[in-house]
Amino acid sequence: MEGLSRVVPADHPPPSYVVTATADECAALAVRLHIPAVSSVRCGFTLRARGTVVTAEGDLVAHVVQECVVSLEPVAQEVRERFVLRFVPEGRETEDDAPDSPDEIPYGGLNIDLGEAVAEQLALALDPYPRRPDAVLGDAAAGDGSPFGALAGLRRPDPH
Repeated sequence: MEGLSRVVPADHPPPSYVVTATADECAALAVRLHIPAVSSVRCGFTLRARGTVVTAEGDLVAHVVQECVVSLEPVAQEVRERFVLRFVPEGRETEDDAPDSPDEIPYGGLNIDLGEAVAEQLALALDPYPRRPDAVLGDAAAGDGSPFGALAGLRRPDPH
């Protein structure tokens, strides 16, 4: 399976770069992400190099189809995500766990792969619980509010 790959030199990256997925790449992303469809992916980057570290500011827009968590029907969604990444040489990652710090992506060799970064950011930006606006849980699933309420609603009546 072909992935989404756009390689640029780490030592002299272009100041801006746009990743636009082809139809084949969108189909491969849908398989990789275990969702019914990815119809488009576009991400514009602003890149700045400082020595061997490249900071990439991305603006991702994608159109995907996921399955509703209630009805399993298709839910078309637009994904919009802004993010900042730091590409660092392997072995030079920091231990900074601050939530506001950019994620670090280690790279080997002389190039960084912006396409793979887009695929990973799309995976992170997907709605974990996609739901159709008209999707309604059935009465049995509603239960009595307790953790086992939904199961009690499914119990067979006592024949005695």
